[in-house]
Amino acid sequence: MGRVSQTAVMWFRRDLRLGDNPALLDACASGPDGVRALFVVDPALWGPAGPSRRAYLSRSLAALDASLGGGRLSVVRGDPVREVVRAAQEVGAGRVHVAADYGPHGHRRDLDVERALADAGVELVRTGSPYAVAPGRVLSGAGRPYQVFTPFHRAWLEHGWRDPVDPPTGATWLPSGGAGGLPEAEPPDGLELPEAGERAAARRWTTYVEEDLGDYAAARDRPDLDSTSRMSVHLKWGEIHPRTMLAELGRRSGDGPAAYRRELAFREFYADVLFRRPDSAREYLRPELAAMEYDEPGRRLQAWQEGRTGFPVVDAGMRQLRALGWMHNRVRMIVASFLVKDLHVEWQHGARHFMHWLVDGDLASNMHGWQWVAGSGTDPAPYFRVFNPVSQGRRYDPDGVYIRRWVPELAGLDGAYVHEPWTRPDGPPAGYPEPIVDHARERAEALARYERVRS
Repeated sequence: MGRVSQTAVMWFRRDLRLGDNPALLDACASGPDGVRALFVVDPALWGPAGPSRRAYLSRSLAALDASLGGGRLSVVRGDPVREVVRAAQEVGAGRVHVAADYGPHGHRRDLDVERALADAGVELVRTGSPYAVAPGRVLSGAGRPYQVFTPFHRAWLEHGWRDPVDPPTGATWLPSGGAGGLPEAEPPDGLELPEAGERAAARRWTTYVEEDLGDYAAARDRPDLDSTSRMSVHLKWGEIHPRTMLAELGRRSGDGPAAYRRELAFREFYADVLFRRPDSAREYLRPELAAMEYDEPGRRLQAWQEGRTGFPVVDAGMRQLRALGWMHNRVRMIVASFLVKDLHVEWQHGARHFMHWLVDGDLASNMHGWQWVAGSGTDPAPYFRVFNPVSQGRRYDPDGVYIRRWVPELAGLDGAYVHEPWTRPDGPPAGYPEPIVDHARERAEALARYERVRS
């Protein structure tokens, strides 16, 4: 009687890499006779993803397939409950391996897939996650989740994380099995995407660490310096694991590595909050703020989306978003505050626009970043923080380099007018609009509305 073949399925999701991938190591260990590398294009996620993420995902999957030797990544389209079971049965696998998903949709999906696999006599094995510390594990001394970032950060550091693991060696990748090819998705005209894939992520991270990490604490709020790592897209798709980055940060000292580590902790904090409160992806984390009075979006929302508000740093950020599928983090806060506090448009409208265009669009970070601005999130300082778009521009883009790059109508203005072009004797240059609101008046209105909610 011959030996029973041992095969496994590795279901890739937000871990499109071979290195530091514990789930992949487990798959190779339980499938010595071959591993089917699987990716399911889920219509529930592909449809709302937006052109930036669809195009980038297509390229990242191509890079993953190449790293497997070409023609080894099985890409199928449809309901994962059906497609994952079918893939396991096609190769006679007893186990399907994944990194645990803690997002609202992914968590529910995995439970459904797990039940369907169990009915077919197949086990779903979860190993690792997209985070250094999985959501739900950082708790207070009383065993409660943290509501505020600073104590979470301290506890997260004390909890620690495991060291990275090496990529598998000697794995046998099963043929793709005649599945459909890689999804085709080209970015719209004018959208420039970064290079995708695990190797691109490693190169970018290495270059950043050597050239710019030391200045991160001092320069991270300066969009004109273009000195941030832009690793968020690689983290979004799991082309690099945060644990790999934390290992490198741990080998270095100084304010730069410490500040960068803190930003990675923020990503994990928001994932933890969303896991505990999946409704906060759409609804108010602080329900009392849902009573805030907002205006109908209308033309003001459109002007904001198009980068034609008449406030240079806001318009520069919105145009950068459409050109790169990315926006500097400081500018994200500025444009979000402007929409919510100056234009009185409810935060969900802006959050949806960001998720449509951001190539690094992470549900937890995006939605809770917007809730932070709206005063309805985890930040203990409430709604009354209102960013002044002019003073923010002057502080973080003092010479107007960032503005001139993304708002060509203002490229010829000197420093005296680039942040307030309406103060020129002749007004704004031809083709650039007057400010659509008076910031001082709208700030007062926003605070008045907040007082009505409080009372």
